[in-house]
Amino acid sequence: MMTTTTPRRDNARVTPPAGGAKTQAPPRKRGLTLAERKKRRAGWLMVTPSVIHIGLWTAIPVLATFYLSFTDYNVFSAPNWIWFDNYIETLSDPVFLKSIWNTVVYTFWTVPVSMAVALVIAVALNQGLKLQKWYRTAFFIPQVTATVAIAMVWLWIFNPQYGLLNAFLELFGLPGQAWLVDPDWALPSVIVVGAWQGIGIKMLIYIAALQNVDESLYEAASVDGASPIRKFFAITVPMLKPATFFVLVISIIGAFQVFDQIYVLTDGGPANATTMMTYEVYRSAFQEFRMGMASAQSVVLFAFLLVMTLISRRATKEDD
Repeated sequence: MMTTTTPRRDNARVTPPAGGAKTQAPPRKRGLTLAERKKRRAGWLMVTPSVIHIGLWTAIPVLATFYLSFTDYNVFSAPNWIWFDNYIETLSDPVFLKSIWNTVVYTFWTVPVSMAVALVIAVALNQGLKLQKWYRTAFFIPQVTATVAIAMVWLWIFNPQYGLLNAFLELFGLPGQAWLVDPDWALPSVIVVGAWQGIGIKMLIYIAALQNVDESLYEAASVDGASPIRKFFAITVPMLKPATFFVLVISIIGAFQVFDQIYVLTDGGPANATTMMTYEVYRSAFQEFRMGMASAQSVVLFAFLLVMTLISRRATKEDD
């Protein structure tokens, strides 16, 4: 007896189940392993001291400064809320306005002059000169020397009677000046000290940045017949743009926070010719004990630093 079998059709249509095709559930996110959890705990444990330090000595004082700037507080009594009176008095005080102008002038001259001199010195020392380590040390010593000690040396240099500067001018038949006593010469004298002292750290940063400039760029420029000056402006300056921005920002912040040399050299005088914003904060806080006023002046100083940083960032912003 023969049986017939129905041939199987491979292209037969398969009917999906009535409930519809089931989609595969996405894989569950794997949890952290024991080793990863230990690493995370260890990381938080190592970061905790820094977080506590920043909170105690930075975050809390900053918040307290903003709060006290709206109060009348003289240390000996509880703060009294007076809203914007401190800010109104600060921005209408002719002495503080004079300090703002002096700070801006001081920053305008010390920052670009010291940056330009530091860049030239860094490029020169990067050429493999003899005794370049000694030169680097000599230029960097003022940066690590106490500002008070440096100011005392410059007090002797600027002394109108037996100072080194006036003695040098006499060699050429030029009259000496009362550098730190004359209102016309006091601020320029302080600017010279600030620019001279700030060269060292800027030079060091530029030297470090120059180490990362590809020498093949200079070799290609030499093949094309570029002069050293052309190489400097077409290769060195553009390649140092990130370092220049960093140096510019820290220089502006340092210039706006100048205090030690003003305190030692001129005490803000003569006739407030050299008073700076930080020095006015010091006067309000520790001579007049007006902590609320000093806090408001500090907030104004912070606003200036923020604006100057944003302007410098925009001025040195890289092209897209």
